[in-house]
Amino acid sequence: MTRVAAVDCGTNSIRLLIADVSAGDATGPATPRLTDIVREMRVVRLGQGVDSTGELAQEALERTFAATRDYAALIREHGAEKVRFVATSATRDARNRQVFVDGIRDILGVEPEVITGDEEAALSFAGASSVLPSRGQDPVLVVDLGGGSTEFVLGNAGGVIAARSVDVGCVRMTERHLRSDPPTADQIAAAEADVDAAISEAAQTVPLERTTAVVGVAGSVTTITAHALRLPEYSPAAIHGTELDLDAIRKACTELLEMTREERAALPYMHPGRVDVIGAGGLVWRRVLQRLAEVTGGRITTAVSSEHDILDGIALSIR
Repeated sequence: MTRVAAVDCGTNSIRLLIADVSAGDATGPATPRLTDIVREMRVVRLGQGVDSTGELAQEALERTFAATRDYAALIREHGAEKVRFVATSATRDARNRQVFVDGIRDILGVEPEVITGDEEAALSFAGASSVLPSRGQDPVLVVDLGGGSTEFVLGNAGGVIAARSVDVGCVRMTERHLRSDPPTADQIAAAEADVDAAISEAAQTVPLERTTAVVGVAGSVTTITAHALRLPEYSPAAIHGTELDLDAIRKACTELLEMTREERAALPYMHPGRVDVIGAGGLVWRRVLQRLAEVTGGRITTAVSSEHDILDGIALSIR
């Protein structure tokens, strides 16, 4: 048994998982399993303005460093033996990412890894598939809808078949297109054109038509699921593993997209840090599911939500 700490620093949030990793028992295969000790999330919006400026804003860096200091204290308190810090889309895109790297190293004592989109996709698939029933050789598509990018990962029991990361996410699409409250029809159309082009880009690498089931991960997808279920509060237990009809998901996406920020903020399951970007998350998820229904000839009629994602994949990857 090894206690590890995984940090996932994305465009919108920074998350910590401290967990005990076991390799299974003597009666079965040595498949690593995680037992959560601490799981935390802070919305720091590291990617604030990166799409337009190409740089990490000073105030965004300060928010991220403050959260990392808190995480460092928790890691020491719980005695994690190994730590891995992974940064994704916003940091990949930033000219001044060395300031970020130096700051995190000084605070945490480990070198933060600015991973590629392909690495991000593989970790997302590993995290999601670690807690969902295996479908054997039937290809499952994991879609990780983040703040700055979205990963499409097709895989089966043998691992990843194909993966592609594209630069559309809830923060990037909000900043680039959805500036009104609520967004205008022209803004929505422009965002949809961007998303559709990105899905087509992903389809050049990932054979989406082979998908037999789809799993959505990350905060936009789980919040949309909470809205579709009309939960009285945000409940990971109620959300994880939920399978919904595509029509119900599209309806929830459209409602969130067309609401005002004030209306979204009043929802009991809405995290304050997602209020301004969840509409764009709904737009992206809606377009992805529409394309999947089309390219599979209507075979895909439902989607599953998973609370386990790249963060779990990072923890499982620590050696």
